[in-house]
Amino acid sequence: MADELTPETPEEEQPKKTHKQRKNGLYPGVSDELAASMRTGWADTELRGLEPIPQAAHTAARRAALSARFPGDRLVIAAGRLKTRSNDTEYPFRASTEYAYLTGDQTENGVLVLEPAGESGHTATVYLLPRSDRENGEFWLSGQGELWVGRRHSLTEAEQLLGVPAKDVRELAEALAEAEGPVRTVRGHDALIEAALTDKVTKERDEELRVYLSEARAVKDDFEIGEMQKAVDSTVRGFEDVVKVLDKAEATSERYIEGTFFLRARVEGNDVGYGSICAAGPHACTLHWVRNDGDVRSGDLLLLDAGVETHSLYTADVTRTLPVNGTYTDIQRKIYDAVYESQEAGIAAVKPGAKFRDFHDASQHVLAEKLVEWGLLEGPVERVLELGLQRRWTLHGTGHMLGMDVHDCAAARTEAYVDGTLEPGVCLTVEPGLYFQADDLTVPEEYRGIGVRIEDDILVTEDGNRNLSAGLPRASVEVEAWMARLKG
Repeated sequence: MADELTPETPEEEQPKKTHKQRKNGLYPGVSDELAASMRTGWADTELRGLEPIPQAAHTAARRAALSARFPGDRLVIAAGRLKTRSNDTEYPFRASTEYAYLTGDQTENGVLVLEPAGESGHTATVYLLPRSDRENGEFWLSGQGELWVGRRHSLTEAEQLLGVPAKDVRELAEALAEAEGPVRTVRGHDALIEAALTDKVTKERDEELRVYLSEARAVKDDFEIGEMQKAVDSTVRGFEDVVKVLDKAEATSERYIEGTFFLRARVEGNDVGYGSICAAGPHACTLHWVRNDGDVRSGDLLLLDAGVETHSLYTADVTRTLPVNGTYTDIQRKIYDAVYESQEAGIAAVKPGAKFRDFHDASQHVLAEKLVEWGLLEGPVERVLELGLQRRWTLHGTGHMLGMDVHDCAAARTEAYVDGTLEPGVCLTVEPGLYFQADDLTVPEEYRGIGVRIEDDILVTEDGNRNLSAGLPRASVEVEAWMARLKG
């Protein structure tokens, strides 16, 4: 990795360096002749006649709905800033969900501002870093200059792409500090912007904005549904990739599986939507096993929970529990088929007008029945469910909202989410599981160390639901046949 000439403060905070300052050593090792050379001789690279991004009309409609919800308030939504990983390296940037949802933009330091405009609602402006200045040298002397990290769009280009007027973000903090009137912002993304608003916002008002934007994402528009399907389709191909290399994973570790899926995510999308869970053997009983450093052994199960995130930041979230050697043992099949039956009941309960909790209740009822039938719990089933006794082995809820965040709509009010009613356009997961820990002495030895989860991404439709991830087989015999075909 190349080393910058000098460590610099973030580009938007840098003072412009004069010829005298450079000569006095603020740019060590840079001669006047080199500085002069770097200022000139560059071609015009401005892009002209750009078409709006595919979701531009949808982001405009989302901003209009936001404007109508908070008339008269200045609304400030930031993308966020780079976060240091170690020393002078940063984590890959991922724009805040709220900002990307309202703009379609994903660049660091971006800020959307909706200014009150009387009866017309609000005037939207997106504040961005402009192209690096070649005259003052920031494009090659700043660690975030374009010579180091790549070209970014000019403000004019951004306006064409996003369909929103664009201004220089370096002027925004001062303007916000001087502005008057009520303000709301989404906290936790940009400390500089929040500092400028310190005396103008309240936690209660800001939380109302965050909650609104969370709930607004529950029902997906046509663009979002298309992106969700795209994410799922790539995820299906990623699972196929994994099955084809299970022999190599056996010779290495779970990380071979993680890397294989990650390749598909990076080639076809932006990234993985969350840390992939590549849990072989008893690791499948750890719900969020992301170390992925364990052995992959023939005869064990592999619980793969992974999702591709599209370039527009919509993610899939799919789980399959696969026999590493391609065939379930009798006890593995018994447990797997129980989870499959539970998932079938859960998916059938997903429909418009149903309560959000209905699919969870339906799935849990089946699992409780199985646990009683197997003699692991004393019935009747209604008693088991009332006391929650099945949860020793079912552990988690049966699903969650899905979208730009893998656990989407997380700030929504209880009455609008888990106590709410499903409607067309809602996308959620249905993911029951059974997990028998390796050290659980309350179950027969043959159960211990077996964990099974089956998860699909379900879209609520006008007349029921659609399984977006139906491209992956679920029934145990179908899984075995699918694996056999892929292994050749």
